[in-house]
Amino acid sequence: MPDRSAAALDERMSPSSVNVLLAVLRRLGPQLVEATLVPSVLCYLGVVTFGLLWGVIAAACWTGLSIGRRLVGRRQLSGLLVLATAGLLVRSGLYALNGSAFVYFLQPIARSAATALLFAASALAGRPLVARFARDFCVFDAEVGGRPAIVALFARLTYLWAGGQALIAGVHLALLLTVPVGVFVGTAAGAAWLVISVCVVVTVGDAVRTTRNDGLRTVLSRGGRLQALAGAPRPS
Repeated sequence: MPDRSAAALDERMSPSSVNVLLAVLRRLGPQLVEATLVPSVLCYLGVVTFGLLWGVIAAACWTGLSIGRRLVGRRQLSGLLVLATAGLLVRSGLYALNGSAFVYFLQPIARSAATALLFAASALAGRPLVARFARDFCVFDAEVGGRPAIVALFARLTYLWAGGQALIAGVHLALLLTVPVGVFVGTAAGAAWLVISVCVVVTVGDAVRTTRNDGLRTVLSRGGRLQALAGAPRPS
């Protein structure tokens, strides 16, 4: 038992890349499932069963229920859910106005392309967006965030995610122009999840390697919260 306790403490005080990845997924995974995976699956099932209109309705109902459940329970709305809801409202409104499947699916493609440009522009301007999002997954102070190696890390990862969003936009546009709607919904969602998964793995691997090379310690608290510390950490 003491050996197990010591091993668990050592793993929390110096977690492996795999455990860091699992900690990130525990925080990011539920948000992705709620805001993107479930609506995509419901839309796909609606499209292949009854047609695009019912797919749109199913996705909109799920998103509305997710927002309502959080508001009633006075739980914080995740940024990802808010963005997904806003995008779905715009898409549904456009579809209601013209009934065009092409226009409905073109909107998220344009959003991905705009996101890619925004990420790239923020890195070029010296204010990488990843630096803002990083605090949702890891606690660190201004001294850690201002280190040259960490600043460079944030810039690299911002370009990585810009490239990922651009790739998603390009693949989705190619699919939209070449395959039927039923095929598009399923393959587009799968392609997006594949690209996002690769970006998450690369992000975690680069972050762990960079922090360790820069003399920082990554600590995994018992609650699963990550911390990047410049000094000797204390067990929590």
